[in-house]
Amino acid sequence: MSILLVMSLQEIESELSQLKASALGKLAEITAETKDALETLKQFDHKYLSRSGLIRQCAQKISNVEAHEKPQLGQLINQLKDSVTESFNRKVEELKKAVGPKATTVLFDATIPGEQKSCGRYHPLYRTFFQIIDVFKWLGFDCAYGPEIESPYYNFEALNVPADHPSCDAFDTFYVADSHRNLLLRSHTSPVQIRTMEQVKPPIRIIVPGKVFRPDTPAPSRFPMFHQVEGLMVDTDITFANLKGVLDIFCKEIFGPATRTRFRPSFFPFTEPSAEVDISCVFCGGKGVTGSGENCPVCRGEGWIEILGCGMVHPNVFRHVKYDPEKYTGFAFGMGVERVAMLKHGINDIRLFTENHLSFLSQF
Repeated sequence: MSILLVMSLQEIESELSQLKASALGKLAEITAETKDALETLKQFDHKYLSRSGLIRQCAQKISNVEAHEKPQLGQLINQLKDSVTESFNRKVEELKKAVGPKATTVLFDATIPGEQKSCGRYHPLYRTFFQIIDVFKWLGFDCAYGPEIESPYYNFEALNVPADHPSCDAFDTFYVADSHRNLLLRSHTSPVQIRTMEQVKPPIRIIVPGKVFRPDTPAPSRFPMFHQVEGLMVDTDITFANLKGVLDIFCKEIFGPATRTRFRPSFFPFTEPSAEVDISCVFCGGKGVTGSGENCPVCRGEGWIEILGCGMVHPNVFRHVKYDPEKYTGFAFGMGVERVAMLKHGINDIRLFTENHLSFLSQF
């Protein structure tokens, strides 16, 4: 599955409680009568409270829960650290009184320079990811997730893309088993839409965030692995006007209230009619020229930038999931998260997101 969820919040909370009980129990065992009490206390500090200690390692578990649970888990970890640190400091004071001033000189060397603490932060790509998700959640969409390794049926056929259709070439991807060609890395998150519709009857209103894979040669604007957020709304009487309204609100929330949108006819095998959505250039304000009168280098003087694709769900897609296309209508859309992040922050090379240069990441 492409779900970020590996453990439930309750399981991790239970582990934190056990770690807290273990740490406080170890502290309680250290007294002035303990042999080499000060050395034992130093070992406790290294094991539990140091940079490589068990409590700091708990921060790694934040990536194992869903996005909306991350703040709660971070708060639990901070509470654990504060509680154990407070008990440790009290134990130091007890030993200082019992053993004498030697405790201070043994535990702490005031001549050692202080350590610079760097503050962690979200990767710029995931900051944009969460901003996109938050906008659509505000609009009433739920998140849906699915496997990154798919069958051709879900990746192509159920989406009205026959295996021998020319449009398949644009979405063809990495096959896991070449001898059978029955498993592949998904080329879009659209298969999750099919899986959701197979399990749930309308009304449906979901977004599908996740990683996708295409055999592209790495370049400033392309990469073999990137992130998408796709959306799907299905109900009775859903129209193209609903699609335009949702995407216009989204673009204004992400790029600013002055952002204008333009819909151009396009083709996608799983939607009909289909459209590309452009936004007024965020760098020149849609004017097409810079302050010096030259053509904007981003929009090349057009004043518009392509941002995503969309359309009304094709009746054949509904038939694959046993929806009555005479009763239900719906729209779908999809965008590359990297493209949105690049436009928001003026980034000119998609490869920067994966090269992990601190000089780049520390700017956000």
